[in-house]
Formats: sequence, structure tokens, C-alpha cells
Amino acid sequence: MRKQFSLVVAVCASLALAGGCTNYSADVYSGSQVRSVQTVEYGTVESVRPVTLEEERAPVLGTAAGGVVGGIVGNMFGHGRGRTLATIAGAALGAGAGYAGEKAVTKQNGLEIEVRLESGQILSIVQGADQSFAPGERVRVLRGVDGTSRVSR
Repeated sequence: MRKQFSLVVAVCASLALAGGCTNYSADVYSGSQVRSVQTVEYGTVESVRPVTLEEERAPVLGTAAGGVVGGIVGNMFGHGRGRTLATIAGAALGAGAGYAGEKAVTKQNGLEIEVRLESGQILSIVQGADQSFAPGERVRVLRGVDGTSRVSR
């Protein structure tokens, strides 16, 4: 019983560490963006709208880890056929909980920022809400060759 509990704790800890989410901050650059050219343009914030950012990938890690943990916990109950049913039910419930948990952990607050560039062009850029922007504020827009853009001060 103690070994099974230790395994449950280890799986939960690895899920927490590996379940990190993508960072959509204007201050975070991916490895492919480092030392790459970005065009800088200046403009004025027209509007700001709060949005929710979600991962595009399916929450496979949370589902799998939840299923394993649920199966282990379910296997601790009952005898014979009852134990088998408890294991199956535990795995199914754990997988559902792991799916929901990873979805919740990977959501982030974001902003949809509409910027009117000095050229008159209007851009709408979605990014993490780690900075606040207000209509009328002067900002710079960085556009990468990979198609990404970000708004900063």
C-alpha cells in the first residue's frame, strides 16, 4: 500500500512539473526568435479587450497521468472482480480529472490589442496579459519574420 501511495505521489509530481504551458508574454521569446530580425513600428492603442488563451494541443499528459493515478487508486479498493471494476472506474475518472486539470492549468489571461500604426494601418494583436495597455497609449509593435507580432512600450 505504501509503495502504491509513493507511486501516486511521484506521478502527480511529474504531472505538475511537466504540465507547463506556453508563455504568450510580450517579454518571452522562443529559441527560434532569438537573434532574428524584427521590424519595429510605432502606433497608438485604439482598443484593448481581455481574452482567454488556450493551448492548441490536446491535454494528453494530464489525461494519461490522471488515468494512471486513478487506476492505481482504484486498484487499492475491493477484491477480485470488484477490484477490477474499481481500477477501471478509477482510471476513467482519473483520466477525466487529468484532462480537465491540464486544460485549466494551461489557460492564460490575454489581451487583444488593436493598434493604429503611424502608416494608418490597424493591427489586432493577441498576447499574454502581463502588461496593461490603454486606448491612446503610444506603443511599439515588433513583427518577426516568422509572422509573430507583439506590442510593447
